Amino acid sequence: MKVLLLKDPKERDSGPDPYIQELGSYGFEATLIPVLSFEFVSLQSLFEKLSHPECYGGLIFTSPRAVEAVKLCLKENSKNEAWTKSLKQKWNAKSTYVVGKATASLVEEIGLAPQGEKCGNAEKLAGYICSKETPNSSSLLFPCGALKREVLPTVLKEKGILLESLTVYQTAQHPNLQESLKNYFSQQFAAIGPTTAEAMEAEGVPVSCTAENPTPQDLAAGIKKVFHL
Repeated sequence: MKVLLLKDPKERDSGPDPYIQELGSYGFEATLIPVLSFEFVSLQSLFEKLSHPECYGGLIFTSPRAVEAVKLCLKENSKNEAWTKSLKQKWNAKSTYVVGKATASLVEEIGLAPQGEKCGNAEKLAGYICSKETPNSSSLLFPCGALKREVLPTVLKEKGILLESLTVYQTAQHPNLQESLKNYFSQQFAAIGPTTAEAMEAEGVPVSCTAENPTPQDLAAGIKKVFHL
């Protein structure tokens, strides 16, 4: 059975995409088509904020792109040196909250220790943060995309957890999307998470299942359940 995956391919060079691999283990023939492209913005503002860890209570990353923005900031030798010599250590004295294994892995690459990666989505992470943080203490710095869901900021605000958001990337349709989809059609769609599901439903695309967590295993299990396999 064929499955169309509307997501970015695995960016690392080692091994196949984990979603294609996991779905293959269930007997699905998966095709992957990227639907989004990204433009990074406000990188200078981001580094200025990263340069003052004393002003914040910690960091929040809910997507790999937000961490990639930090990595871009650190490409300049002078900024990388400042990060390595002192800033990284100061941020490591605070909490760095993340959603998902991919984001956690990138956070580790910049030398920080992620927390909350098993929460699965922003809503669950918000609850985890509220259990860890003290209301009305220093703001948490939240580098994010222009299309971020408001669930995390809303939950934290309700609990008195201060948050400072900064848009560091913008999302647009992938330039090759229409061409890639031209000859591909599927009656059934599955969404990796609530953000994807909401976007698909807003465009009139029926969502048959939503993965409980943003992992290949949860997506494959959700599709298997739909098809009663």
